[in-house]
Amino acid sequence: MTDTIAHTAPLRRWQGDRGTYHMLTIDGDCADAIAMHERLHRLEFGARRGFGSVKCMARIGETEWKTSVFPSKSGDWWLLVGKKVMRSEDLAVDDPVAVTLNLL
Repeated sequence: MTDTIAHTAPLRRWQGDRGTYHMLTIDGDCADAIAMHERLHRLEFGARRGFGSVKCMARIGETEWKTSVFPSKSGDWWLLVGKKVMRSEDLAVDDPVAVTLNLL
């Protein structure tokens, strides 16, 4: 079961208790597709992954890494973007970022 999703969103900075995080918010039809993938996975395997996350391979530019997307209470999904990715792709806060997700 593999789905591919392409989405563009601004890179956001979030200051938490344990540090600063950079993330993309995935919304709209892409968020609906991820939610459907998660529901099908739950039906097939009978359990949710931690925090309701969905494993994926993410690609921004030439950088690809294995990660997870996490659901928000509003129905959107969050993809954390690490410093290595930000450096290698020369990204800054508020930059529009095109990401491709292969849901696993």
